[in-house]
Amino acid sequence: MSGGGLEPHLAGGRLTIDLSALAENYRFLAARSAPAEAAAVVKADAYGIGIRPAARALWTAGCRRFFVALPHEGVALREAVPDSEIFVLNGLFGTEAAAVHREARLIPVLGSQSDLSIWEAHGWDSEDPRPCVIHVDTGMNRLGLTYERARALVEENALTGALTPILVMSHLACAGTPDDPMNARQLSGFQAVRMLFPGVPASLCNSAGIFLGGDFLCDLTRPGIALYGGAAADGPNPMKPVVTAETRVAQVRYARAGETVSYAATPLMRDTIIAVASTGYADGYHRSASSAAVPLRKLGQPGASGFLHGREVPLLGRVTMDLTMFDVTDLGADAVAVGDHIELFGPNMPIDRMADAAGTISYEVLTSLGQRYHREYIEADAKSGQDRSKR
Repeated sequence: MSGGGLEPHLAGGRLTIDLSALAENYRFLAARSAPAEAAAVVKADAYGIGIRPAARALWTAGCRRFFVALPHEGVALREAVPDSEIFVLNGLFGTEAAAVHREARLIPVLGSQSDLSIWEAHGWDSEDPRPCVIHVDTGMNRLGLTYERARALVEENALTGALTPILVMSHLACAGTPDDPMNARQLSGFQAVRMLFPGVPASLCNSAGIFLGGDFLCDLTRPGIALYGGAAADGPNPMKPVVTAETRVAQVRYARAGETVSYAATPLMRDTIIAVASTGYADGYHRSASSAAVPLRKLGQPGASGFLHGREVPLLGRVTMDLTMFDVTDLGADAVAVGDHIELFGPNMPIDRMADAAGTISYEVLTSLGQRYHREYIEADAKSGQDRSKR
């Protein structure tokens, strides 16, 4: 079904978002998480694919608990899945934010003394006063209470009963590399934290942590990038691709060996058929993915490629703001036409490969996608997986 963005005849590219693959990825991760429950991280507009359609697909697949970064994301999510439990990761910025949490029934993740003080000052229309998540840092030095502050909180709360922790959490720093010793150190530290909160469910695992398994799983996992098809850890990626990004061919050009292409005038080594495509770094196709004249190429790493008519087509020269050039010579003189679509990433060009070429990660690629694509959503029956898309 059509999902917004520009009309297809006006857009320079299209995004095909496979919600059936998203649901299948959730079910796979939920099975890997067992006996823990799997939540879903849908911050940053569900990693760029759209928080409302993503949340509805995940809800149908069985997800009941969701994590966002900011309260406005939680408000949008509440509209999409009104009966869900929604956690806001980035804490509280002030009393106004606390009021929004209360009104939208969002549960804050408290990771600082400021968070604790703000939330303690607010009432909650519930049998339990001020439900919250307690975030304790075990090595990221990003958000989270120290172990010592968490211990003091437990002692204070035993006297006042001001807060009702319904979850205690921390975040893994190196789970994508299974043999990194940091993983064991964080697990040990988190096990000590859990002892401070007897009877309170615990959460440690992000996507990569799920693949560590065992004691890392705790009671609730928080998959993010793996839901959307990105590789969470070293080794083969078992996740299904969710997003296919394609760019439309705007012009086909013919150039001789020795001529140049794009900014910085990259020389052509042979007679070349050039497909000029209508996507650039303004659309989230990173300039650093260029085949030449960017710092990464000096390290010997190849630039990105697209996929067209069953073959890879290398990127030529620099990516520009609105246009990118591809070498389609090997497809033949009459194989490419204006209006054809070149896959930038998707089932034939893994998103992590494209991200590697740009010196980044799939998270950044997905969350950088601009508003100039036409979007198509593929939906599927949650049980049978049978495609019922309306294209």
